Amino acid sequence: MPSVVKINVLTVPVEQREVLEQRFASRAGTVENSDGFEWFELLRPLEGTDDYLVYTRWRSEEDFQAWMEGPMKAAHQGGAQGAAGGERPRPAASGSTVWSFEVVQQAAPKQS
Repeated sequence: MPSVVKINVLTVPVEQREVLEQRFASRAGTVENSDGFEWFELLRPLEGTDDYLVYTRWRSEEDFQAWMEGPMKAAHQGGAQGAAGGERPRPAASGSTVWSFEVVQQAAPKQS
């Protein structure tokens, strides 16, 4: 069964880039411990767009959905109030779209 790739396209204004990157850097890390999780990358745009790409690869669509309904949902709902009981910070991204792909070919560097 081929892996599935989810790419979350986040539109992030320039003044919010550092905020977004800090939030990802300090995230709880629940995705890394999720069953079926294979890879994560946060990709910063270099030119021509304000869109960041959040790349994750999963063993199966079912593993991704289990993460979405469990750890991811809990992490985002649990953050409804700040650590000091304050309001949840506003999102760094002004828009979000999720792309889904199935891995049909892949390659790794050849070992010497």
